[in-house]
Amino acid sequence: MCKDLAMHRVVVLALPGVYPFEMGIPKRVFGSVVDSAGAPLYEVVTAGLGAGPVPTAADFAVTVEHGPEILATAGTVVVPALEPLAPMFTDGAVSDELRAALAHLRPGTRLVSICTGAYVLAAAGLLDGRPATNHWYCAEHFQRLFPRIAVDPTVLFVDDGDVLTSAGAAAGVDLCLHIVRRDHGSEIANAVARRCVVPPWRDGGQAQYIEQPVPEHTETSTAPTREWALQRLDEPLNLAALAGHARMSIRTFTRRFRQETGVTPGSWLISQRVDLARHLLETTDLPVERVAERAGFGTAASFRMHLRTVTGVGPHSYRRTFRHAPAAA
Repeated sequence: MCKDLAMHRVVVLALPGVYPFEMGIPKRVFGSVVDSAGAPLYEVVTAGLGAGPVPTAADFAVTVEHGPEILATAGTVVVPALEPLAPMFTDGAVSDELRAALAHLRPGTRLVSICTGAYVLAAAGLLDGRPATNHWYCAEHFQRLFPRIAVDPTVLFVDDGDVLTSAGAAAGVDLCLHIVRRDHGSEIANAVARRCVVPPWRDGGQAQYIEQPVPEHTETSTAPTREWALQRLDEPLNLAALAGHARMSIRTFTRRFRQETGVTPGSWLISQRVDLARHLLETTDLPVERVAERAGFGTAASFRMHLRTVTGVGPHSYRRTFRHAPAAA
């Protein structure tokens, strides 16, 4: 969790060739976070390699007021996607100018990359020995260039504690919302998602966006069945029941489901149940056994196993961490 939840400074590092859309995501998400009195909980500022104009990947430049020295005041630093990469890198290493800028980072600063911004963190050695992700299109090149990183091209983002990486564009929104949720709990994160008119979390990973043949449009979408299942997570749903609701054979339903979500029906169902259980732990005083029942896990033991797999902690530890986050804010 953020060390200073009262006013946490987020510095966006705008490098030459930055994508304006990705550069604006942190301000849009973190800038929408307020406490119960309407006071902002994050301060978002933008820095460059020097104060002044920064050329972008679009047909215009942006002017930033701060140079890299402001990185020393950041609780979180976000590196948005940039294109082209060549001016900043030579054989996978950062330029002297960029290295000098990153030297302003304080130990313990939370580092975040959006899409190809991960190249900056990787080239500076900040991802060595860590899990990370990047846009699926450049994941293979990213892994080849930085073999010491455990690259996962299938997920929307990777949270490795003080270093977080996301896939392309909109996955940066997912990651920023995840950080808000981690810092302040699901209620505030959900409120921010509503203001930004985006889902609090998205199903599946990058697999659903990788180029592949368009399914025959004679096939029925599994979306109505997913919506149906979300209203019945406390019931003993199985693959046969899902396929039956979709009026498909199990084989067709499973294939179609993977095409649309990037995961199997079973994995999706567990993920939705864990998400519901996390929400209940954060927002209610229900006993763990009752949370397990409401989320459809059947037994507290099954719930504990799945929650630990996803979050690394048990229900009581999770509740202690996240239930008090909004109060601390």
